[in-house]
Amino acid sequence: MNAQPTPTTPDTPRMAQFRRTIQNPLKLRLFLLRRLPMAYLAGLRIREVTLGRATVTVPFKYLTKNPFRSIYFACLSMAAEMASGLLAMMYVQDGTPASMLVVGMEAKFTKKAVGRIAFTCEDGAAIGQALAESRATGEGRTVVCTSTGVDPAGDVVATFRITWSFRAKQT
Repeated sequence: MNAQPTPTTPDTPRMAQFRRTIQNPLKLRLFLLRRLPMAYLAGLRIREVTLGRATVTVPFKYLTKNPFRSIYFACLSMAAEMASGLLAMMYVQDGTPASMLVVGMEAKFTKKAVGRIAFTCEDGAAIGQALAESRATGEGRTVVCTSTGVDPAGDVVATFRITWSFRAKQT
């Protein structure tokens, strides 16, 4: 297992509050139902959120399966994006307002996705650094985040490279 990267931003009360809120099952379901209804229907769950990493799971069930008896790639993409997006949302909420947007995505599928697939993104430090630079300079920054999906046996089923763009808002 990879060592957790050292965050460039210290843990703040707002970031800790975000993690507590998002890890509360009821509050997460309400958030998903209101803001991300497809993630709610697909059954995405948050396993872990720290300053450096986030893990999101997607189950193999009726609403997520494809005709080939595996998880539909769009559901895998949703979980991969959410793993990196949680880190981005946590860092965006702390400090000067900033916008975030997915500007690119690349995927590699290596094995049939069955069972509960866990996507982990360990790019929290890079996201924090990009936001700090954008807030300092007022210019946009991009970060390529890698979300790796593993099955219950520990085999990698997919790797997503999601490019996020961050820009500090003018106050």
